[in-house]
Amino acid sequence: VAGPETDAQLQFTSIKKYFNSYTLTGRMNSVLAKCGGIALLVLYFKLRPNKTPAVKAT
Repeated sequence: VAGPETDAQLQFTSIKKYFNSYTLTGRMNSVLAKCGGIALLVLYFKLRPNKTPAVKAT
C-alpha cells in the first residue's frame, strides 16, 4: 500500500518540516505555536499601560 511516492512526500523542507499535519511532532509544534501566540496577545493587552488623561475634567 505504501509506495516510494509516500516516502518522498514526507521529506519536508523549510518551515514545512516543523509545522505539518502528517507527523505528531508537526502537529505538536502547530498547537504550541498557536497557544503561544494567544498567550502573547493576552499578556500584551493585560500588561500594557492604561491611558489616563493628562488633565482631569472637573
